[in-house]
Formats: sequence, structure tokens, C-alpha cells
Amino acid sequence: MSKIRVLLVSALILGFAAASARAATDAGGESEKTSVDALLSAIRANRKALVAVNLKMTDDEAAKFWPIYDSYQKEMNALGDRMVALLGDYGKNFHDMTDDKAMKILDEYLNIEAERVKVRRAYVEQFAKALPGRKVGRFYQIENKMDAVIRYEMAKTIPVVEDESAAPAK
Repeated sequence: MSKIRVLLVSALILGFAAASARAATDAGGESEKTSVDALLSAIRANRKALVAVNLKMTDDEAAKFWPIYDSYQKEMNALGDRMVALLGDYGKNFHDMTDDKAMKILDEYLNIEAERVKVRRAYVEQFAKALPGRKVGRFYQIENKMDAVIRYEMAKTIPVVEDESAAPAK
């Protein structure tokens, strides 16, 4: 039953994400930022709901887990905000991408990914104090699945850097 719940809620997230992404692309400017902010808020709220539904904690476990989770999500959200800013920078520079700019964007992307792994690793021990090992593993699986869905949706909308032959002449 929990697999079905995850799929249904993920489908809802995807539907909302796709609609918001389209609205952001069509609208441009300040309304694009508003749409992205609304999308991020919806994803962040739904993440917690998905974790709650699929982790099946006792009251004692939940009392210990949620404060740690909130701290964890605060750090992960900061990294997500950096990624959104990076994608905005990429979008602004996409058509006139220089080699130097491409390398700077790649470097920042890899820094964000390294920080994401660092945060995840740092919280394992804290989560293990609140939950048994199997539930900690399940939590990280749930997180990874949600991230995979979000990354897939993002990847569909982010154009690949053009090779030099297709790039506009400078």
C-alpha cells in the first residue's frame, strides 16, 4: 500500500511541477520567480508528508525524528536554493555560454553535490539515534526516490550546452 501512496503523491508532485515549470517558462520575469518559489514550497511540504506516510514511526520515534529532520531539511533546502540560483545563472548564459562560464557553472554544480553528500552523511548518526537502522535506511531511500523524480523532471527541461559548431559566433 505504501508503494501506491508514494507513486500517487509523486504523480501529484510531478503534475504540479510540470504545470509550474510551464507557467514559469511562459511567464518570465518576476512571475517566473514566484512560480519557482511556489513550486519549491509545494515540493518541500510534500516531502515531509511523503516521509510521514511512508516511514511509519511510533510516537516516540516521531518525537525524536522530526526535529532532526527539520534541521536536515533546512540544510538541504539551502543547497536546493543554491541549485535554483545556479540553474537561473545557466539559463541567463545558455545562449552565450563561454568556456570559462561553463567551467564555473560545472564547478558550482559539483560543489553543491559534494555538500549534499556531506549533509546526508552528517545526519546519518543523528537519525540513527531517533530510529532503528532499517528505518534510517528506508528514510534515505525515500529521500533518494523523491530526489530522483525531481532531478528527472528538471533534466527534461534543462537544455544541454550546445557544442562549438552550434554556438552563435562571437
